[in-house]
Amino acid sequence: MTHINVAVIGAGIGGSHIEGFLAHPDKFNVAMICDLDLERADKARGSIENCEITTDIAAVLRNPDIDLVCNCLPPHLHYPVMMDALRADKNVVCEKPFTTSLAEADAVVALAEQRGKQVFPVFQYRYGHGYQKLLHLIEQDMVGKPYTAALETHWQRGDAYYAVPWRGTWASERGGAIVGHAIHIHNLVCCALGPVAQVAAFLDTRVNDIETDDCGAISLKMQSGALVTSSITLGAANDSSRLRLCFEHVTAQSDVLPYSIGDGSWTFTATDPNKQQEIDAAVATVPEGKLRFSGLYGEIYGALTGRSGANPPNMQDARHSIELISAIYQSSRNSEVVSLPLGTSSAIYNGWVPSP
Repeated sequence: MTHINVAVIGAGIGGSHIEGFLAHPDKFNVAMICDLDLERADKARGSIENCEITTDIAAVLRNPDIDLVCNCLPPHLHYPVMMDALRADKNVVCEKPFTTSLAEADAVVALAEQRGKQVFPVFQYRYGHGYQKLLHLIEQDMVGKPYTAALETHWQRGDAYYAVPWRGTWASERGGAIVGHAIHIHNLVCCALGPVAQVAAFLDTRVNDIETDDCGAISLKMQSGALVTSSITLGAANDSSRLRLCFEHVTAQSDVLPYSIGDGSWTFTATDPNKQQEIDAAVATVPEGKLRFSGLYGEIYGALTGRSGANPPNMQDARHSIELISAIYQSSRNSEVVSLPLGTSSAIYNGWVPSP
């Protein structure tokens, strides 16, 4: 089996990515870890053999043996490092947010297509047993018409979290709770219900002394007609995330696990009690699989090696997530309902970060 040589740039959240790669020892070889903090890079390396650590991103991109670059840097470095990696003819995985404007997202898509390379956003929460059951019911046409969904991203983030210098600032984090926290649950609902058609949003900074938003109340109308509400705060007593989706034939509800919302004890309740046994039998056929990053990288490996049926998050998923963030900021700032798609003439196409 072909091994893909990986370089992880950024050993903070990059440590979780490394665990995901190590879950597939027959598929991936973590060959380089790059971080300005060599001690942190060495800790992330652990017992991995023949893995070089460095502080030099250019050295990573010059290495002809590296096939895949995993970009786990702070948000303001996602776009430039992705573009440099593509110019160096590397495939790329990039942490959220993929970029901080639609213009940047379109530039990444165009360069990847020009170079014949693949770029993958990090939406690891899709790979949980509960969420996979939901997708299975949808794929089997068992849920019927989508009606509504209610999303909760209720986390606790205070002074200790924002002590990291790049957090809470427009210059470095490039956004608030909708960029750093709710982006995942928004992707889950879009993956299940399809693209967003309209957005109405209220954002505020109510919890922390920061530049960016830490609370939000958002309404979405999907292209399917389904209506979605998203409640976001970084001032909850603890960390919890939850989805509740109401379809014609089934109501699906997640557990409240913040870091593995796709997993846990999901419930699937048939609208017609006589159909409950049929729903239970269908979800029972869904295999456990691999969770979060291990699941993500199994699918990415399949895409990179041409495996039939491989379906990792792709560049269009990444672009839609950036389009949604753009529309949310536009709606909140202008007190308007924003329709998608957003074209190049949109006032927010070149970015949502306010001018200094």
